[in-house]
Amino acid sequence: MHTLEGVTRSDQNRALGLSTFAFTVCFAVWTIFSIIGVKIKADLGLNDTQFGLLVATPVLTGSVSRIFLGVWTEQFGGRIMFPLQMIVTAIAVWLLTSVQTYEIFLVAALGLGLAGGSFIVGVAYVSQWFEKEHQGTALGIFGAGNVGAAVTNFAAPFLVVALGWEDTARVYAIVLAITAVLFYLLAKNDPAHQARKKTGAKPVSASQQLAPLKDIQVWRFATYYFFVFGAFVALASFLPRYYVGAYGLPLTTAGVFAGFYSLPGSVFRALGGWMSDKWGARYVMYLTFFVSLVCLFLMSYPQTSYTVQGIKGPISFTMGTNLTLFVTMTVVLGFVMSLGKAAVYKHIPVYYPHHVGSVGGLVGMIGGLGGFFLPIAFGILLDLTGVWTAPYMLMFVLVAVSTIWMHVAIRRMERKRHPALGEEKYLSDVPDKPLPKPLAEGGKRAGTKQANPAE
Repeated sequence: MHTLEGVTRSDQNRALGLSTFAFTVCFAVWTIFSIIGVKIKADLGLNDTQFGLLVATPVLTGSVSRIFLGVWTEQFGGRIMFPLQMIVTAIAVWLLTSVQTYEIFLVAALGLGLAGGSFIVGVAYVSQWFEKEHQGTALGIFGAGNVGAAVTNFAAPFLVVALGWEDTARVYAIVLAITAVLFYLLAKNDPAHQARKKTGAKPVSASQQLAPLKDIQVWRFATYYFFVFGAFVALASFLPRYYVGAYGLPLTTAGVFAGFYSLPGSVFRALGGWMSDKWGARYVMYLTFFVSLVCLFLMSYPQTSYTVQGIKGPISFTMGTNLTLFVTMTVVLGFVMSLGKAAVYKHIPVYYPHHVGSVGGLVGMIGGLGGFFLPIAFGILLDLTGVWTAPYMLMFVLVAVSTIWMHVAIRRMERKRHPALGEEKYLSDVPDKPLPKPLAEGGKRAGTKQANPAE
């Protein structure tokens, strides 16, 4: 494998390893309310809507912050921004333990949510260390830091039982602060930042960084990410509550089962990056959406009793998804969502190599907003319908609409660019290829729409 000029394989491994570890810790912190929130809900007597808002609030900050964190990372470098973001978050997590009222919990949750902004900092930092043909795999490995959600689901319930939720939060804050210090001491400035220091060149301005956001293609990527990432975060936070309420499981068992979903939803993101490099992101997105529809249909089916008038009298039976089948479906769903997350982010450094921070920030923000709005919607649906599986019905509709929209958009794009293609050929897919040099270099055309068969 060849590397960028002046960058060794060791440099790449160092940057990728440190960033992935730091992102894992940040993601574990970002989802901590999925566990300690259950205790807080009981302590404060919250209803499901209030609980959904509490769990979703950190996601709001983590989403919105990605825009300016991405721009700042492009300007000042990930070696500075990553530790700074982690230290500020660690302070917010520590202060969380002194809160007494629901309203102040929401304010504290906003500060804790900065942990979610670590994703775009890492994307902007890691992408600078790898050439385009390997960025999908590298960013897929980095994105596997989503496994932090599984770490929280597996470990936090036992910490809460042993220490209480307050000391659990303190442990998380200390680990995050230590990670920030280690990252600053061990990481190096990325190649672009080093080059600017040598030449004295000024970083790209914020307005130039935000220029590509007028491209509709960027917003289309963001829509896909609303499900594959936003719904992943929402479901990772909701599942412990669902298992406790719907199946009557203890919190520790519920956390482990939720971890079964979060684990494949994280670690296989590297596989999704490799698949996107090899076969194209379009193929991966179709696979993600189609399998998700099947899983969500089965998860949506509520426990239902039927009575049929038979020949010899009424025949009664029940239908529904038992615990074993449900857990299996969550594992499969998490797996394909991890592939989809990598597929979406495969495109950004290829289409917008000099705007990874801003474009990736917008896509991440929209995706993260899914993790904010969906838990609230889940709580509202539970309060209004009283049906435990209603949240999965909502997700099924979301995926169905996204699949149809993507299919129609791709068909229209292919027909416009290749009017001679027959009906049977418009879905042809090829691996991603780098942009022609004038487009890859950015400049005045950096914000224009650039077609790619693999997209």
